[in-house]
Amino acid sequence: MLVAGVAVAATLTAVTAAVAFAGGETATGAIACPQPVVPAVPAAAQAEVQRELANLDKQIAEANNRLRTSAGEGGPNFVQNAILGPLASKRVAALNRIETAIGRVADKPEGLERFATCGLGQAPAVSAPPTTTRPASTSGNAGTGSGTGTGTGTDTGTGSAAGQVIECPLPVVQNVPAAARAEVDRELANLGKQLLEANERLRTSAGQGGPNFVQNAILGPLASKRTAALDRIAISIGRVGARPQGLERFATCSLK
Repeated sequence: MLVAGVAVAATLTAVTAAVAFAGGETATGAIACPQPVVPAVPAAAQAEVQRELANLDKQIAEANNRLRTSAGEGGPNFVQNAILGPLASKRVAALNRIETAIGRVADKPEGLERFATCGLGQAPAVSAPPTTTRPASTSGNAGTGSGTGTGTGTDTGTGSAAGQVIECPLPVVQNVPAAARAEVDRELANLGKQLLEANERLRTSAGQGGPNFVQNAILGPLASKRTAALDRIAISIGRVGARPQGLERFATCSLK
């Protein structure tokens, strides 16, 4: 489960969080949790962050299975006390580990625990992210769009000497079948490589061209490459499961 998210830092691009129904359940009584929105994930933290995002997905599936197998048990507060409450605690722990993993190599995001509370039928509303500021820097964080599961956020590559950096939304890819996981991971890593190459081009071409140089020579081609990689992800999943739709919305990057 990839989680792409609204950036906690004020300078990062916000992306609306979606609601995930784990375990393939679509009934009214299914447990639904808000998708965590994670800020820019440095390359050094990608593996750990994606592991915890997959862990969140697993927790929801387990909770929905418990909900299904315990139908009729307990009193009126059984679901809250025995399933939703423990699930929220597990999610807080996983979200805190995501913050810690990013904080080891970059600015630590704050407030991810606001995505911990789940509900029946639909996910509870999520509060606004805490207001934070990002320290001035002459370079961005190297990042890759890797991982499997769900999520949105922004990945960054190395920045230019003037402090500019290209940022891209982290694709949300849900419920990746085991048979497609290797190919999906390869394409997600490819997205990260494309972003790093674009930021290197940004750095080495500083001062070149006219006012539209970055858009025409870097951001435009990058969007085309990302669209192709995202299409390959959708095709890969579609061979063995339900093909995801709309991944191309994560293709467009921006200059920060």
